[in-house]
Parts: sequence; C-alpha cells; structure tokens
Amino acid sequence: MQIYLVGGAVRDRLLKRPIKDKDFVVVGATVTEMIDAGFQQVGADFPVFLHPTSHEEYALARTERKQGSGYKGFSVHASPDISLEDDLRRRDLTINAMAIEVTSLTDDTPIDGQVIDYYGGLQDLESKTLRHVSNAFSEDPLRVLRTVRFYSRYYDLGFSIADDTLTLMRQLVDTGELAHLSAERIWQESSRATMQLSPQVYWQKLFEIGAFIEYFAPLHHAWDNVQIRETVQTALYFAGQMRLNLSQRWALLMTSLSSSLFNSENSESTSNVSTAIKNISGIGNKAKVPKAHTQFATLFVQQAEKLSTINNLNAAEKIDLIQACGAHKEPDKLSQLLVCSHVLQLATQHCQMMLALNSFHAVSMTDIAPDLKGPAIGAALRQSRIEHLQVQ
Repeated sequence: MQIYLVGGAVRDRLLKRPIKDKDFVVVGATVTEMIDAGFQQVGADFPVFLHPTSHEEYALARTERKQGSGYKGFSVHASPDISLEDDLRRRDLTINAMAIEVTSLTDDTPIDGQVIDYYGGLQDLESKTLRHVSNAFSEDPLRVLRTVRFYSRYYDLGFSIADDTLTLMRQLVDTGELAHLSAERIWQESSRATMQLSPQVYWQKLFEIGAFIEYFAPLHHAWDNVQIRETVQTALYFAGQMRLNLSQRWALLMTSLSSSLFNSENSESTSNVSTAIKNISGIGNKAKVPKAHTQFATLFVQQAEKLSTINNLNAAEKIDLIQACGAHKEPDKLSQLLVCSHVLQLATQHCQMMLALNSFHAVSMTDIAPDLKGPAIGAALRQSRIEHLQVQ
C-alpha cells in the first residue's frame, strides 16, 4: 500500500501558497482495508474515505469511463491494481496531476519530498500554463469552469490557458454539455472565482468562449455592449483589489443588466430597471444564487441612481433612501451599497480616461500638417486628439 498527497496541496506547496485542503490517493488498498483502518467511506459508489481524526479525504486509486451526459455520467473503477499514473491521468490540469508519497495512512509526512510528475505539471508550473492532462478533459464539462476559475486564481501570477486546452473548452461549450451541469456546481465554481483577486478574468473568459449561454444568457447579451462589458470588468477588478464581499461583487456584475446605469441619457428609465431586476432574479433562480446575493444586487440596481448622487439628495430623499435600503435596521448594508456605487463610478471614470488615452495615442505627427513649426505642432496635436475623442 502506498499513500500519496495529490492535487492542489502539491500544486500550492510548489507555488509557496497556503495549503487549505489535503487530498490523498491510496494505491494497492481495498475498501475493506480502509474501513478496518478506521476510515469512514463517503458514498457507496465512490471509493473516498475520511481520515478518522483529521477528516481529510483519502481516495482509492481509480479510473473513470464516460457513459452519459454531464459530469455525473461516469462509471468509476477502483481496485488495488490501478497505478498512481492511471489515477492521475483522469485529472483536469497537469498542475493538479502531481503527487508526493507520504509515510502511511496515519502519518502524512513526505517520505523524501520528491514530486511525482507523469504529465509535465512541473514544466507547466514553470511556464505558468494551465494545460489539460489528456483528451479525457473533454468528457467532463465542469472542467471548463474549473479551468477558468484557476485562470482567475493565478492570473496575477502570470498564468495563461494553453491554446489546445482553450480549443477543447470551446468544443465542450459548442456541444451543449454545460447544460447538463447542475446549477449548484455552476454557482460553486462561479462564486469561488468571483472571490478571487481578479474576478473579472473568470467572467471575461467565460464570455469569450461563449459559456454564458446556458445559465447567464442575459449577461451574455448585455456584454455584447463593449462599454458595459469593459466598465463592469473594471469594477470587478477594483472589487477584487478592495476585498469587497461576495454580495457586493455579485451586485456589480449584475449592473451589466441595467443599461441605464451606463447611459446618462436614459438614466431614469423605469422599464429598464424593471427588466434588469427581472433578469437578476432569473439568473438567481437558474444558477441557484443564494437569495441574499440576489436581493442585494436587486437593491443596488434599484437605488444606484440615488446612491451615485447622494450629495445632491434633499433631506426627504435621504430618509426615503434609508427606508428603501433597510439601513435603519442594517446600517452596514448602506455602507456596502455606497462602496459599490463608488466602485462603479471609479470604473466608469477609468474607462472614460482609457478612451481618452487611446485617442491621445491614436494621433501622431503624421496626422497633422507637415509644415507646422514650434508651438504650433503641440497645438495641432492637441486639437486633433480632442477631435478624435469627440467622435468616439
């Protein structure tokens, strides 16, 4: 019997990041031997056991075969003759398919610390690449979301997704396999990704590969508008940097559905806000978003206009806003809403200035009269850049 620390614990140890959970694979053991050692089996059809004291997961080495749609359509085979290499082959990414042998079932001290790497995980860690282990990747649609979540998690370290892995992800989306995922798994992956330091990366990549369609269709349509997409992505970036909570981040994402927030000429459109609230509720129901997050996002979209102009509200309007937000019962909620409003305004200002910066760089000496001299050159460049920005 050999016991190996596997997956995320090995990956994060090599990245020198905190290890949150430890998972182990046991090679050469039977169900009976695990139970006799005091381990508790989790589920009748899946060879995973909980350690009697640490409650960490120990799984028998196993293989899987695709037999149906979705991530549940697998038959699992576990036996003492399945090797570690066979077990690791079924994993999603190479950086998650490495192992370190430990002493025993009761002692997880590494024997020598050597990393067992059959599929190039060490090289991909070095090159900061997220790459699938094998073509079995395309048998599980959940791996599309997991890969994008890891991309979001390690984006600030410079990681990217390998081109061939992106191709498999797009193929999985195109087959409609994501429709077979449970809403609970969709939310689990999405909420974890949204709490990363760069949450915008997760949603941006899902949009790029067309993975919004099944559960977030209104968001997909809203992000066809470049202004909305870039502003909300910037807001999510700021939310990550400022460590906003999940309700706040979800609210900022859901502002995508209220185009009036991004169009000053249509800022008081009641029908637009009503449609946005309906879509927020629809996404919440379809993706099993916890009610508290949907309610907070709805409240923010409803009150966004007043929150953004709070200095201009009269006494009556401020009292009404407190009542509408329930701030007389939960003062912290008003503070959180105001922070969301501030972040959205910052994002809007940032995007506007990036547009101005693009206009600045778009005009060069070749765009002005060649015979100009001295200060006239600077004046002409300035005027041309102004005119370029005005038509954007």
